[in-house]
Amino acid sequence: MESVKSAEEQEVLSFRLGKEEYAISILKVQEIRGYEAPTRVASAPAHLKGIINLRGSIVPIVDMRIKFSLGEPSYDSFTVVIILNIAQHVIGMVVDSVSDVVTLSDDQIRPAPDMGASAESNCVCGLGTVGERMLILLDIDKLMQSDELGLVAALPHAA
Repeated sequence: MESVKSAEEQEVLSFRLGKEEYAISILKVQEIRGYEAPTRVASAPAHLKGIINLRGSIVPIVDMRIKFSLGEPSYDSFTVVIILNIAQHVIGMVVDSVSDVVTLSDDQIRPAPDMGASAESNCVCGLGTVGERMLILLDIDKLMQSDELGLVAALPHAA
């Protein structure tokens, strides 16, 4: 019996980091907020910018440009924080800008090329094409739960 999933479309939120355009499943996105400087956490890794208080919840903020070694980040009016729900945890990720929500059909998605064993390449789940645009599709669950990032594992579990 043929899987129904093969004909499905998936909605992704596309965003920019430097000159590249990435995308994650829209189902992981809780909200999009303007960038506000988070409160720093002592001895946190550089990509963990700090924490914010989001309606009573303490939310760690990860700067994806630092995480992916894409140069020194600059924060302007386009910089946003995408608030994610990952493994029952709320995490914010800073990106240069959000582009749009795109619906990709199976024929618009290609497998990710083999790029070695870094945490980032293991979290690329495909390449999406929309006209002339190329979207790097990220498995955001895998990225936020990777040993290198260790963010989700380090967070206290919600009761």
